[in-house]
Amino acid sequence: MQKHSDYMFYRRTVDVPKNFTTGDQHLRLNFGAVNYDATVYVNGTQLARHTGAYDSFSVDITNALRPRGPQEIVVAVHSPVDSATIPVGKQRLDPSGIFYTAASGIWQSVWLEPVAATSIASFTATPDVASSSFTIATTLNGDPTNQKLSVDVYAGTKKVASGSGAANESMKLTVPKPRLWSPDDPFLYTFKATLKGNGHGTDSVESYAGLRSIAVANVGGKQRITLNGTPTFLLSTLDQGYWPDGIYTAPTDAALKFDIQKTKDLGFNTIRKHIKIEPARWYYWADKLGLMVWQDSPALPTGRNGSLTTGDKANFRAETAQMVTQLKNVTSIIGWIPFNEGWGQWSVSAASDVGAQVKKQDPSRLVNDRSGSNCCDTPGDPGTGDVIDWHQYQGPALPAPYATRASIDGEHGGLTLSVAGHTWPGAPINPYGSVKDAAALNDAYEANNAVLRDQGAPYGLSGSVYTQITDVEGEQNGFFTYDRQVEKVDEARVRASNLAVIAAGAKATPTAPPGTPGLAGVDRWSFDETSGAVAADSVGSHDLALRNGATFAPGISGNALTLNGADQFAESSGTLIPTENTNYSISAWAKLDTVGGAFQTVASEDGDANSAFFLQYSGADKRWAFSFASVRALATTVGQPVAGTWYHLVGVRDVTNSKLSIYVDGVLSGSVGILGGGDKGTGNLEIGRGKFGGKPVDFLGGAVDNVKVFDRALSAAEVSTLNATGAGS
Repeated sequence: MQKHSDYMFYRRTVDVPKNFTTGDQHLRLNFGAVNYDATVYVNGTQLARHTGAYDSFSVDITNALRPRGPQEIVVAVHSPVDSATIPVGKQRLDPSGIFYTAASGIWQSVWLEPVAATSIASFTATPDVASSSFTIATTLNGDPTNQKLSVDVYAGTKKVASGSGAANESMKLTVPKPRLWSPDDPFLYTFKATLKGNGHGTDSVESYAGLRSIAVANVGGKQRITLNGTPTFLLSTLDQGYWPDGIYTAPTDAALKFDIQKTKDLGFNTIRKHIKIEPARWYYWADKLGLMVWQDSPALPTGRNGSLTTGDKANFRAETAQMVTQLKNVTSIIGWIPFNEGWGQWSVSAASDVGAQVKKQDPSRLVNDRSGSNCCDTPGDPGTGDVIDWHQYQGPALPAPYATRASIDGEHGGLTLSVAGHTWPGAPINPYGSVKDAAALNDAYEANNAVLRDQGAPYGLSGSVYTQITDVEGEQNGFFTYDRQVEKVDEARVRASNLAVIAAGAKATPTAPPGTPGLAGVDRWSFDETSGAVAADSVGSHDLALRNGATFAPGISGNALTLNGADQFAESSGTLIPTENTNYSISAWAKLDTVGGAFQTVASEDGDANSAFFLQYSGADKRWAFSFASVRALATTVGQPVAGTWYHLVGVRDVTNSKLSIYVDGVLSGSVGILGGGDKGTGNLEIGRGKFGGKPVDFLGGAVDNVKVFDRALSAAEVSTLNATGAGS
């Protein structure tokens, strides 16, 4: 129909075979998912009301059936979507940009099922690799009194374990010669469970589960994600589960499989199921084909964090808990993500609170309390959970592991290529991150992946999420078009690139060179000249050329370089600081003529597009900072700089310990954990300006004195000594 309805009624008559209700048998009406508020009537009798767009529910309709003839089933549904404050994911009544068309009403399968009066409602086999065992738990429909459960475990056709006990108690079954589940070998054990009780008939179910562990462990001094005890890089696509013909509903089971199979074919080992819960068959294919899954909670509508009621928050918690309950037997799910970019997150601590709720409910999996802690709504790292997660487009983001948390890039990429004839009506012509053709897309993807391979994975990054597997409506940044008809990339090239990233995650962290001892540095400019257009390097051999009328004036000791804030700077002829896989520090005295909202750079080194680093005044934060283009270590222990006042600044890049730090007047004032080297230094060392987006930026208005370059990370004690000796050292 291609239109949304807030209210709808579904009516169907069915004939129920007599043997469905003879003896002690009951008849259940099962719903995969209904969006959002569903009331179920059978033959005019209201039997159930269920709220929630993503979870399954079941209704015993036995007592409402007529003795003979057609049975009438009516389901009344209200689908308010974002007109109400309920979990809606990316559905919007007025879709645009990264938000999409809403799904109305029943969007998953509905079926009738004859069962015993007491029957198995759910079956969970929780793996424990350490003991080569599964813990079996069931829930029942009906009276659990005197119910006994028997379970047989099969590896293929061979029975390898069995046990029995009370149906309402857990059961531990150990398997001999265990075969572990992984993306390389997605082996699944089969479970056959039989329920028997006094006078209540017999029920039986068949299920499956893989034996695997997922954890965060200290590996080589850094917290890393481990699969079955082995450090494993979780290379993921963002998978939003939208379809041009069915919105939330895939056209066929084969279509569900297609997206997962192609993700595997492209060389990924993980999928982030983004802000949506899929039908059970989707998870079956992930289990069977061997893809790990980060599972998001469907988000509340954006823009309402400050107005959420106690009931809104409680409902979000309840639906998140129901998601975990429903999907707890899915082998492929290795982690839960309650919040994305702060959407519907009422405080920074709410991520910790809901994350702790999920971890208590399911301690067997990882919990990423908040994906994208560096943006966007209610910004801030909660400091809790099993991982720290940043987003960066184009990226990738490279957060460093913490003392108790592994690190991942939760979203990056978004490289966009439109394919004529395969775009959503009204889709933008030039969406973000566009490339001109398929060749450019392949090249850009490989370049993006090279950062993960060389700067992220070997240094402790445990995973990444690339946006995305397919186009979705106005977003055209998929490997496939929205209709799945065109694969935009060279599959072999992408696969080879991806496998190289995964392999890099298993490598030992490279050791940085020791650098030059002492506090003289490898280059030093005192700017004590009185005239001319050259500043001599008194330690190395890299004199600086003064540009656009930059000159000398009295400094903190002798003379200093003075700059107008418009176009003046000084630069070396060539790259001085190797910024990849190495430690370095830069020291300078600086004063500003004015402070305000503009950025001003004391020292930097040009990269191809951006400066490799910036020792700077951050106008956005009104603080001194040592920065990469993607992240800033802010001087948080001192306030806004005072115009006309000299400050001693030292920026330290410690790649060994994954730190970017800023010292002010000899004291550590701020640091941030980040892997890699930022943009690679490929151009000149610059005093008084930076580079961003390929252009000179952030000219300094003020003066700079006694700049020193070090090819190692200075210690706090060394910085203190350097400061104490003054600008004349």
